Amino acid sequence: MGEDQIVRKARGTFDVVITPVHPAPGAAPDAPGRMLLAKTFRGDLTGTAAGEMLATMSPERSGAYVALERVRGVIDGREGAFTLVHRGLMDRGAQELLITIVPGSGAGELAGIAGVFHLAIADGVHSYDLEYSLPTS
Repeated sequence: MGEDQIVRKARGTFDVVITPVHPAPGAAPDAPGRMLLAKTFRGDLTGTAAGEMLATMSPERSGAYVALERVRGVIDGREGAFTLVHRGLMDRGAQELLITIVPGSGAGELAGIAGVFHLAIADGVHSYDLEYSLPTS
C-alpha cells in the first residue's frame, strides 16, 4: 500500500440470506447451483450487500464457489460502496477462502478502497474482519 494509505481494520457481524435460483430450462443436471445473496452488516461496517454466487459440491465434500457482491454502507464515517469477489475451494472438507475488494470498485467516500475480507462462522454467527486501506486525502 502506498505512503498515502493507512491499513485499518473493520470488525463486526452480518446476517446473510441465500436464495437459490431455479436452473434454466435444459440446464445440465450437474451444472453449478446459482444463489442470490443479501447481507446486512453490523459493527465497524454498517450497511447492506447484494450479489450472486455459483457453487458446486461433490459427495466427497469437495467443491468450489465464486461470488460477486456489491457492498453499500459506512466505514469509519465514510459512506459509499465497493465490490467483493469470493473464491472458495473445498477439498474433502479442507477449506480455502479468499475474499478481496475488487480494485477500482470503490465509490462515493470509499473511492480508492482496497483490502481483504476475512470471514468466520462460529455457532451460526457470521463475523467479518475487513483489512482495508483508503486514500488519506
